[in-house]
Amino acid sequence: MAAPRSIASLTISFGLVAIPVRLFSAQESRSGVSFNMLHKDCGARVRQQLYCPAHQAVVERLDIVKGYEFEKDKYVVFSPDELKTLEETARHTIDIVSFLPQDAIDPIYFDKAYYLGPDKRGAKPYQLLAEAMTDSGTCALATWVMKGTQYVAQLRAGPEGLILQQLLYADEVRPQSALGIEKPEVQPAELQLAQQLIEQYRVAGYDPAAFKDEEKERVLAAIDQKIAGKKITLQPAAQPEGADIIDLVDALRASLKGRGPAVVRAKAEPEPIAVTAAPRQRKGPKRSTATVTPATPARKTGTRK
Repeated sequence: MAAPRSIASLTISFGLVAIPVRLFSAQESRSGVSFNMLHKDCGARVRQQLYCPAHQAVVERLDIVKGYEFEKDKYVVFSPDELKTLEETARHTIDIVSFLPQDAIDPIYFDKAYYLGPDKRGAKPYQLLAEAMTDSGTCALATWVMKGTQYVAQLRAGPEGLILQQLLYADEVRPQSALGIEKPEVQPAELQLAQQLIEQYRVAGYDPAAFKDEEKERVLAAIDQKIAGKKITLQPAAQPEGADIIDLVDALRASLKGRGPAVVRAKAEPEPIAVTAAPRQRKGPKRSTATVTPATPARKTGTRK
């Protein structure tokens, strides 16, 4: 497997300490099932164009410049060199402003994650910072700038090295109190049953490999059927027995006996796709020549992602 390419070279800075590091993305872009827009009459793929309403004409990309709207319909234009200068004048440092307990930041503020690797002559101080935070049970709060935007971030030690967790600003997170959630009184018997059900579903840890995108697989299977010349139609799912349990205590007891989870799974199952024969098209895209029957989603194990 090829080594990942770094996004940028940065420097972790706190006090008189400077640690050169390289920034890597920790996430892979998720490839979902996408459909293209086609002309209904001929099936050709349509394309989008950039249109100037003042000249009532299509504008080529070579004639596009970037500008900032400082008043209504008034812009100041920046050249590519000026935009590059704005980025280059920013400090390429991760400035640590404080250290705090590892669990002091609510995960609701977590945004994109990055890996940090030591750059040239940075291996020793990099490892020292990682071990010091691990032994003290702390993480760092830092600020950094990338592409003209300043971010707040958590810097923590992971199993394999340092992780930079981009954080949302306070005004980017909506307060849950605005929902006005009602808090009815919970009876001790209900609480005890709920705790027993939690213990029944408890697992030792989270295994990301135990989960897969079953909805994506279902859609791809239907696409294979369509390519094979079959017509796909939506067929309403049968209503499972016992799905109308209303009493909370009865629902908890049924779940503990093994009946409740089946009800939940039945509700979560995707609606089946009915496949009927249709005239085979003479020409078309070849994704797969095999006829695939959509699989019934397997029962998920572990905690829900």
